[in-house]
Amino acid sequence: MTGKTDFTEEEWKLVLEAPPTAGMVVLTAQRGGTIRESVAMARAYAEARQQHGESQLLDEIVVAKPEIDHTRYHSVEELKQHGLQHLRDAVELLGPKATADELEGYRRFVLTLANKVASAHREGGASVSDAEQAAIDEISATLGVVD
Repeated sequence: MTGKTDFTEEEWKLVLEAPPTAGMVVLTAQRGGTIRESVAMARAYAEARQQHGESQLLDEIVVAKPEIDHTRYHSVEELKQHGLQHLRDAVELLGPKATADELEGYRRFVLTLANKVASAHREGGASVSDAEQAAIDEISATLGVVD
């Protein structure tokens, strides 16, 4: 079982920041609904806490306060590119340290969070806008999720 003690402080920060970073990539993909989408992100953590015991790694991630990279970006595109790189780095870091099931659980948690953020606010009559879906697709590809 993989947990916080298997990482340096800097590595653990990277692992903690990746899920809410994915949420921010989706949140900024389309204007509007920021408050609802932020609440949806918090709800994703709360729901994951209810599944306590399935993965030590996820248990330790979701009990921590969601960490967000507070770097100031000059554009939404810059935030997206940095965010996707952050996700790549986190998955790359987890690869040799986590079990295959833990890594898959992490990927699914990040994608679930991104989907909850996207569907938190209807845009243009759709539950998920084209821009949000494109962001989710990029996050999925970055995580290496195969459906």
